[in-house]
Amino acid sequence: MRFKFFSVLAAVALLAACETAPESSGNAQSSGATASTSSGSGAPMAKVQIPAGSQEDLVVNVGDRVFFAFDSSDLSAEARASLEKQAAWMKKFGGVRVVIEGHCDERGTREYNLALGERRANASKDYLVALGINPARIKTISYGKERPAALGHNETAWAQNRRGVTVVDSTGS
Repeated sequence: MRFKFFSVLAAVALLAACETAPESSGNAQSSGATASTSSGSGAPMAKVQIPAGSQEDLVVNVGDRVFFAFDSSDLSAEARASLEKQAAWMKKFGGVRVVIEGHCDERGTREYNLALGERRANASKDYLVALGINPARIKTISYGKERPAALGHNETAWAQNRRGVTVVDSTGS
């Protein structure tokens, strides 16, 4: 009996030792992706080729999201700067069409958050149009609070979820 107890205890300790820490879920300022040129073992890896004008190109070289204050669809100076980079990128790749997703944190009713997400997506679209992007190249959609980027019931998670995300819909090629 004692042998079984210590066997179970040893198995639990072994499983606990094998647990790996979860990867970082990102932060509010990142664009969501980074390029890596090393495997961490000291041996250089081949550079990953990112197709020009693709979603990966947008995420890595420009950034695909802007963030909003609580209960607001106003663009901050930082959000405007990000959208200006996106506009320059879209001018460079004239055939690219995008969808701007409006998202909210978990607070508020479903209907309210869908409307707020729509205002956020339209605020981003309007700014891109003001910067010279053809409105026919931009669609908007609101997901409200249905697709959170960060799970949690705190300000850090909510700040990451109050966002507009630009997604490449077609590259035109």
